[in-house]
Amino acid sequence: MCVAAVAWQAHPDWPLVVAGNRDEFHARPAAPLAQWQDGSAIVAGRDLLGGGTWLGVSTEGRMVLVTNYRVPEGSVPGRPSRGKLVTDLLQGRPPEALTAMNPFNLVEVAGDHARFLTNYPQIESRPLTPGIHGLSNGGFDLPWPKTVQVEQALADWLSSGSGDPVPLLASLRAETPDPRLARREDGPEPRFAPVFIRDPVYGTRCSTVIAVHRSGRGLIAERSFAPDGKVTGEVRIDFAWPIPPSLSAQTAV
Repeated sequence: MCVAAVAWQAHPDWPLVVAGNRDEFHARPAAPLAQWQDGSAIVAGRDLLGGGTWLGVSTEGRMVLVTNYRVPEGSVPGRPSRGKLVTDLLQGRPPEALTAMNPFNLVEVAGDHARFLTNYPQIESRPLTPGIHGLSNGGFDLPWPKTVQVEQALADWLSSGSGDPVPLLASLRAETPDPRLARREDGPEPRFAPVFIRDPVYGTRCSTVIAVHRSGRGLIAERSFAPDGKVTGEVRIDFAWPIPPSLSAQTAV
């Protein structure tokens, strides 16, 4: 039940900002955020079971984020890893076997282009328009309340102008609804409704923030959690991001 928000060309100083939580079974092995030592230029956490990742950047100027698309029948075992889709795109390789994968939502940024990609209910790829976009486990055009809450937190962060990822990481710890948001009937069942899910079996494993400045200075920060919700680690990695001229001169929408 992951949730994230992506600010794409929504601020004159920050052409790309991402904030999101990875929710997963606590027993599934994973490595924390790191620069991968395989020549791939990837900076990300790693799913040690599937071998891919859920969110990461490439110092060659790419960012990819994937979430599962929740369907009534659930995931089918034995299908190709959606995490490998992320690593392939981060390395500039075209995605393969999209129809064979379990349903997913994905946002990809490569240079001055960004798009939304899904394979459910059919393969669809469309440009990502400038602005703030939420992504969870439902339809891209039907944001759940928790998605709207993360979008609002990202908008508030951009308005503050601080550039410090800590307040944005703190907003991803929200375990209660934002009182500014109207009640909505759509969304997951109550135990999966919060932005941060505290559960001993399946819950929020990590919070991640990516922020790319128009100067080409980027950062990615990750905060990891135990099954009881306690922080188990925090990593911040600074990186250089090649900014195309069209983004370095970008103004806010």
